[in-house]
Parts: sequence; C-alpha cells; structure tokens
Amino acid sequence: MFSNIGIPGLIIILVLALIIFGPKKLPEIGRAMGQSLKEFKNSTKGIMDDIDDSEGKKELEEKKI
Repeated sequence: MFSNIGIPGLIIILVLALIIFGPKKLPEIGRAMGQSLKEFKNSTKGIMDDIDDSEGKKELEEKKI
C-alpha cells in the first residue's frame, strides 16, 4: 500500500501531521487509527470465515446427494 511513498515522503507526511495536529494530539490520533485498523481486520476476517463456512456446508451437502 505504501510501497511508492519512500522515506522522504513519509518524513514529509509526519512533519505535516505534527504541524497540523500538534505533538499532544498525535499519539491520540495514532491510537485511534490503530484501533480502527484492528477492528477492520477483525471484521474482514469474520466475513471471510463466514464465507468459508458456507462453502464448506455446500460441499458437504453436495457429497450427501
């Protein structure tokens, strides 16, 4: 996802974020983004597990017939 940014681009983004949000707000924003990403990954994992379960049930039903 971030493979084309590189180190200089990342430094510029971090400096801009520091200027815009300030040093006190930055850790809170990072924490919130991390929690959001974690919830998103858990949700997508749950959806994929549900899809795998439903495909497994279909295969079992086909074998019974």
